[in-house]
Parts: sequence; C-alpha cells; structure tokens
Amino acid sequence: MSEKSPVNWEQLEAKPEFRALLARKSRFIIGSTIFFVAYYFALPVLVGYFPEIMKKEVLGRLNWAYLFALSQFFMAWALAFIYTRKAAQWDIEAAAVIKDER
Repeated sequence: MSEKSPVNWEQLEAKPEFRALLARKSRFIIGSTIFFVAYYFALPVLVGYFPEIMKKEVLGRLNWAYLFALSQFFMAWALAFIYTRKAAQWDIEAAAVIKDER
C-alpha cells in the first residue's frame, strides 16, 4: 500500500527557492571536493617534485612530509565538521521550502 506524498515534488522543484538551495549545495559540495582532492594529492606531488624541502626537519625528527601528512587528518575532520554544519542549515532551508508547499 503506497500513500500519496503530501508534497507536490514537481511544483517544489520548479520553485526558485528550491533551485537556489540546490545551487548553493552543489557549489559547496563541488568546491570542497575539489579542495579535498587537491590537498590530498599535494603530498605525493610535493614529495615527488620537492623531495629536499619535504625531507627538511621541522620539529625534532618530524619533517615537512610527515607534518603535511598529519595535517590531512585535521583538514578532513575540519571539512567534515563544516559539512555537518552546512548540511544542518540546508535541512532547515529545505524544511521551510517544503512547508510552503503543504
């Protein structure tokens, strides 16, 4: 038994508010994905093209390559934190757009 949804999804999709929400969401997701991939692949590129710089010790025996590798964990956690905050905003905005449709 299937119930009919109280929301007219075709009308909702045509609303400028809904389209603007999807555009903001896409911009953030695509931008953060590009940033993440670039940051992730920067380590092997830097080690490959600038090995002497990456071997240079920064803190005791910790060199730039290890420091950069460690920073990727913090960057991923920060990006996940930012995404969850943004997703909560999008949920609120989506609920407001859907509420107007009911």
